[in-house]
Amino acid sequence: MTDIKEQYQTELSELEAGMLLPDFWNDKDKAQASIKRIAELKTLIAGGSKYDAGDAIMTIFSGAGGDDSEDFSAMLLHMYLKYCERKGYGVSFVHQNENDHGGYRNVTLEISGKNVYGTLKNESGVHRLVRISPFNANAKRHTSFSMVEVIPKFEKIEELNIPESDIKVELSRSSGPGGQNVNKRETAVRVVHIPTNISAASDNERSQAQNKEKAMQILYGKIYAQLEKERTAKEKGMYISKTTQIEWGNQIRSYVLHPYKMVKDHRTGVETGNVDKVLEEGDIDEFIEAEKAL
Repeated sequence: MTDIKEQYQTELSELEAGMLLPDFWNDKDKAQASIKRIAELKTLIAGGSKYDAGDAIMTIFSGAGGDDSEDFSAMLLHMYLKYCERKGYGVSFVHQNENDHGGYRNVTLEISGKNVYGTLKNESGVHRLVRISPFNANAKRHTSFSMVEVIPKFEKIEELNIPESDIKVELSRSSGPGGQNVNKRETAVRVVHIPTNISAASDNERSQAQNKEKAMQILYGKIYAQLEKERTAKEKGMYISKTTQIEWGNQIRSYVLHPYKMVKDHRTGVETGNVDKVLEEGDIDEFIEAEKAL
């Protein structure tokens, strides 16, 4: 770790010295590339990712439990949309798999703005909801799980240099809730990285080519995030499984609506009794800032 940071520091010093030369701005493209690299190096030296300053792709997956879990995913989606609105972030839908009750089996968003990935990346993990089920006639308490995944948006997918032979492309019809719009052309695209079985999908773009490009961007972001996770674990001397299975047992945050009201982050211990402010208004700054400070 120290050796890597020393290399970063050496490169940074060289680039900063180059900025002082009288001919630095003679080649504007080279100069701007140098300035961008300086910013990246400063982030890396500080322990972050070079993608922290950029945009992010967020996917919310429902766990087992049918309508309850899919409704919880819709609640999380609302929470994050409200949060992004408060922060002034831009949001666009990439892929939606909605059920007949307004819930989501999975949904993918592209979130744009300054430092979006660095701000939201620690929201990745399993979220847990405890409440009286609105879908159960006996009004029983029910526990639901949803998985949130936040990855950086890749502008240039060549950066990871993945062979085309490692990618499988699947086409399907774009469809809305309950299988509507079945007469649409086959524009939806799902791509799979064969060695890891990591996959990504896009169905909101106008053409098959645009959906493929978007799905590839997301796939590369997922692979990058997995590699970063493994690298960080290695630096901390931890073992991490290379499997891409979702670890449903490892919750990062609980949202309890019954028998009492509380939202608690299990990593930082931060909690609040004002559940509506969190879920309805997207007020999650306290959780995000506490996790950043760890």
